[in-house]
Amino acid sequence: MLLELSIKDFAIIEKLDVSFNQGMTVLTGETGAGKSIIIDAVGLLAGGRGSADFVRTGADKAILQGVFDIAEIDNTKNALIKLGIDATNDLVITRELHKGGRSVCRINGTIVNLNSLKSVGETLIDIHGQNEHQELMDSEKHLALLDHFDEKMVGKVRAKYEEAYADYFKLNQQLNKSRKNEHEWNQRVDVLQFQVEEIKSANLMAGEDEELEKRRDQLNNFQSISDALSTSFQLLEGEDGASAIDQIGSVMQELQSISDYDDEYQQVSDEVQSAYYALEDVTNRVRSALDAMEWNSNELDEVEQRLEVVRQLKKKYGNSIEEILNYLNKIENELNEMTGSGNNLDDLAQEVEARYQKVKKLGTQLTEMRQRMALALEAAIREQLSGLYMEKTQFKVQFTPKAEPDRTGFDGVEFLIQPNPGEDLKPLAKIASGGELSRIMLALKTIFARNEGVTSIIFDEVDTGVSGRVAQVIADKIHEISAHSQVLCISHLPQVAARADHQLHVAKKVVDGRTMTNLTVLNDEGRVNEIAKMLAGVNITELSLEHARELLKTEQAH
Repeated sequence: MLLELSIKDFAIIEKLDVSFNQGMTVLTGETGAGKSIIIDAVGLLAGGRGSADFVRTGADKAILQGVFDIAEIDNTKNALIKLGIDATNDLVITRELHKGGRSVCRINGTIVNLNSLKSVGETLIDIHGQNEHQELMDSEKHLALLDHFDEKMVGKVRAKYEEAYADYFKLNQQLNKSRKNEHEWNQRVDVLQFQVEEIKSANLMAGEDEELEKRRDQLNNFQSISDALSTSFQLLEGEDGASAIDQIGSVMQELQSISDYDDEYQQVSDEVQSAYYALEDVTNRVRSALDAMEWNSNELDEVEQRLEVVRQLKKKYGNSIEEILNYLNKIENELNEMTGSGNNLDDLAQEVEARYQKVKKLGTQLTEMRQRMALALEAAIREQLSGLYMEKTQFKVQFTPKAEPDRTGFDGVEFLIQPNPGEDLKPLAKIASGGELSRIMLALKTIFARNEGVTSIIFDEVDTGVSGRVAQVIADKIHEISAHSQVLCISHLPQVAARADHQLHVAKKVVDGRTMTNLTVLNDEGRVNEIAKMLAGVNITELSLEHARELLKTEQAH
């Protein structure tokens, strides 16, 4: 439940702090005093969309804060755990609206985005205003209301249906696109097949181009390389003792002969010996390289041709062999997607049909569940309406199969009513009066409140268009809902105000040229005066005060 609400610089409210209690709390006051603004603030704490227009003139930002007791609200705790926020018994939500348009949301001090705030807020607060009457007036919304009646029953099957429908819809779009653009489709497949074959037939290897360029350079400089190797070998290992290695050998022998006489001689001798063996190794390597030199007049042409193949592929598919091979992998995947579910439209159509049958099977299950729910909802609505002086009204959920399924299923649903015996059942949206809509919506809210598990329900002038004994039963019905959830209610009906457990009076005044909203928690005498004003208007008489005391006494005795 909502324990405390703090509002600062929000619309015409400069500063307001109020505590709330369990049960039914009514907010009363003149039209325009700011009652709905308070409800708007609560709505923003629940994840409603904010606007810089809410910021009070002259202020930099509006600050809203709500403290909630969630000790017994498992849905809220689960939502917090999903967000990685500690789920303690007390929950603090803060919302800042800056005049520049920026909005900051915090849950227990942790900054969250608006969607995360909404995921928590929808488990805490359900705001029911006159705009919800429009849901009853819009037959397109009736299916959602029916599903809401028993979400636990229908939720899992509907989720499976929605997943199956999404798969079917995606593939069916692909089929329709393929049929419409069959020529382009086939062209694309041909292009991909050609490109895959062209790249694969080249048998490219990573780094191959670098090796080919190196070999081409060797072949183009064959004579220079051969001459350099031959000359080097002759110098290293020539005849008549004039070779470099022979001369180094002689040096090594001379130094070895004196190495025992001085450490310096020994060190120099060792270094020359190392140089001799290193040079001997070099000589062997030059000999091997020289022996391997073999001119092949065709090899250079082959290398150039291979490089040309690589160059042509680079021009088409990438700047390197690695990029070409990556592109090959990409187009192979695309080709598999285009041909994997069947290499022609017939195969694709068969797969679409298979997915449609799955959708149809789940849709049939969904329809059967909804039809069972509809019977239960009809009975529950009739029971509630009988307590709202509409006992002779018939309520029916009419199903009309859709020509084509959509993401909600195969069902078109519309609520029908028969307000007067002898008349035909007709669409609720066309024949219900404002008072009837209020009572039907209140009946739905009473039914849903038992299952929703939200901590607070807010009614914003849902009693518009009713009076007399109907106002009395609406007051009773709202109070009945407060047995399951905390109820905050804005009302202009004295019957509703008298039926509440707590009453807050909202008024506005002008101070130094600025409009300000004040909120007062009314005691018993204050409630009598406020209800008397609701009964009699501006001029309160002793009779109206007596009537207010009697009404309050009677309602509190229920």
